[in-house]
Amino acid sequence: MTHLRIENLQASYGKKLILNNINLAVEQGEMIALLGPSGCGKTTLLNALCGFMPVAQGDISVGGRTITKLAAEKRNITMVFQSYALWPHMTVDQNIGYGLKVQKVKPLEIQKRIRELLSIVNLEGLQDEKVTALSGGQRQRVALARALAIRPDVLVMDEPLSNLDAKVRLSVRHEIKALQQQLGFTSLIVTHDQEEALVMADRIAVLNNGQIEQLGTPEQIYHQPATAFVADFMGADNKLTFDSEDELKDSLSANSPALARLPEKLLTKPSGRRQILFRSEHVAVHSDTTSNLPSDSLQLSGLIQQSAFLGNSYRMSVRCGMHTLQADHAINLPANTPVTLSVPADALHVF
Repeated sequence: MTHLRIENLQASYGKKLILNNINLAVEQGEMIALLGPSGCGKTTLLNALCGFMPVAQGDISVGGRTITKLAAEKRNITMVFQSYALWPHMTVDQNIGYGLKVQKVKPLEIQKRIRELLSIVNLEGLQDEKVTALSGGQRQRVALARALAIRPDVLVMDEPLSNLDAKVRLSVRHEIKALQQQLGFTSLIVTHDQEEALVMADRIAVLNNGQIEQLGTPEQIYHQPATAFVADFMGADNKLTFDSEDELKDSLSANSPALARLPEKLLTKPSGRRQILFRSEHVAVHSDTTSNLPSDSLQLSGLIQQSAFLGNSYRMSVRCGMHTLQADHAINLPANTPVTLSVPADALHVF
């Protein structure tokens, strides 16, 4: 059942159009990640949803109730901010219960709700601590508990993990997802981090220039990008652009000892300007150029330019004709080593 519906939404800052014809239906208990580069409209969409800015066109409804023109305090949508926005002079329980106090909930009910939330977010025993004495991860849990205290219809989170160090982010993102599944709240989360979106979201909306470029499950967005922009943003860091097979072969074989071999997938595509995108993790590096390579694969000859240690592998920069491509390999290879790269046809995104 659709819980949140956004239809034909447009929003501007002055004369600059930021959101252009946004359409999104979010199911009850679903978490949607809004993913995209800076300036694509992610935070603007949250602000329009919360009522922090007016919309030029379109409608927003929650549970069948139109809220497009309602004041922010009447929408029952809460936001967890990037900066947490906690009251520094208040204790943990005072922060969590603040919204309930504003709503004039009875003190005994407030304390009961605070105790429930402290248990849910694993902050039991810290209710009397000032939030300034807490770690970043603990502050994030307080901000989340405060947002959930009033039982919002929709919870939105704007880069909620960006202020945490890498190790804490890994644990907190799993905690938030587990909490969302346990309580069943409907939420939208803004992030720049592709891995964060893949881990936390039920579906991902990739935004570009104020529009939703693709909406789908994490698996669909990762394995079946609908556009070259989505493929590139989701980590397909190798790109080849060409008008014809001859042009592609010429650009790849320039100054190389062997011509490129193209899989049938590319040869059967219609003519015209095209792009091939693929991830470095899908590139096999063969230092033995006499190896038997898969017949239905993109095969390229080149020279190692440099390598970077990533921990479990090395990221190789390989010069193939006029192109520098990235490939992951288990073994470090010195510069100027001749190699052959192969990419399975099903790992190629062709647009």
